[in-house]
Amino acid sequence: MPFPASETDVLETAAGWLAAGHGVALATVIRTSGSAPRQAGSHIAIRDDGLFAGSVSAGCVEGAIIAQAQTAMTEGRCRKFTFGVEDGILGLGLTCGGEIEILVEPIL
Repeated sequence: MPFPASETDVLETAAGWLAAGHGVALATVIRTSGSAPRQAGSHIAIRDDGLFAGSVSAGCVEGAIIAQAQTAMTEGRCRKFTFGVEDGILGLGLTCGGEIEILVEPIL
């Protein structure tokens, strides 16, 4: 479910995964600047096996966020990342010219 009908759908999906016994992390766009692919408050829920629902960047950095979410679940710690045109994890960036800041939180 890469693009659910609403952010509420993402949260409900995450709650269902938790109820089924999966580890879950939630990544949220907490700040945008310039032309950004998704607005502040956009979510992606990531399950411990890599399945995900939602989007924080319309595909630009989801792979990196999913990997970082799995690390956050293992460590039990939040992580915060900023992505711009040519920066971010592994040299990934946004093609739209803007900047987004994403908070990744393991749900324990």
